Amino acid sequence: MDKDNFKVAVIGAGLVGSSWAIVFARAGFKITIYEADQKTRAGVLNSISLKVQQMVVSNVIQNHDKLMAHITLTDSLENAVKDADYIQESVFETIDTKTAVSLEIDSFMSSHAVVGSSSSGIPSSEFTNDCTNRNRFMITHPVNPPHLHKLVEIVPASWTNKEAVAICTELMEKTGQVAITVKQELEGFILNRLQGVLLNEAWALLEEGSASMEDIDKALTFGLVPRWTCMGPFETIDLNAPGGIKDYAERLGPLYHAIGISREGATPWSKELIKAAEEERDKLLPRNKLEERSQWRDQQLLAYAKFKAQQEKQDI
Repeated sequence: MDKDNFKVAVIGAGLVGSSWAIVFARAGFKITIYEADQKTRAGVLNSISLKVQQMVVSNVIQNHDKLMAHITLTDSLENAVKDADYIQESVFETIDTKTAVSLEIDSFMSSHAVVGSSSSGIPSSEFTNDCTNRNRFMITHPVNPPHLHKLVEIVPASWTNKEAVAICTELMEKTGQVAITVKQELEGFILNRLQGVLLNEAWALLEEGSASMEDIDKALTFGLVPRWTCMGPFETIDLNAPGGIKDYAERLGPLYHAIGISREGATPWSKELIKAAEEERDKLLPRNKLEERSQWRDQQLLAYAKFKAQQEKQDI
């Protein structure tokens, strides 16, 4: 995979698509971006430039102009994809929208190109069924924003070519992302299924009055999250008992089973519960401060990205 000749197209340049462009350009690939909305398209290079400059200031990357030189903007989807080796689709996440853009990509893509879709829960089989090249389409679900998060879930459909999956995996690794392969199409894939379990429990604890929203967040922020920054749940429990994972399972397996049983028959988050949660959050963070807090979050992620980069150098 020669970075000088391997071409990438990014279709859809909203928050996720523009972030993907940074991922590929940072790794030295030539990127062509297409965005159908004229207003969004007009501002996308400036938006990317600001994010890249933040990365430079935070010492996550070194050269703003070098990265930006790898990015080209076009007003034609055909021009973006016709010579592309890899196409990252990041349009609005509805089946109708993704079906329409997948068919359009399909009509212009080369016979060897691979297409990844930034879907967080919709399997590619639901919107690529009628594509002539459907065997080269798959899900590549990033953690948002991908230029600050490394994980990418690769989810092939039943008809996706193994060679296409291998090409996508190699590309993600060359960009510095961490690719995991979901072996079968699951609603929500892996990341959101894990997150969903935690979210459902958090909402249930809030609804029953076991703790405030703020304290539930603190239980994660100051309890589980610090160790989760460097290891997952299986390694965590393996290290949390003298005899390792078997010892932990024997000691605490019955407790977790009992907790699971206590939540059987879970109900959807009610309108009343959501309203109460919104009111509680408003006291902690007024709605007009959301954008400011989002920028704070991105600064925290930049600091974490810098820390992880330093740690990886030490591990080598």
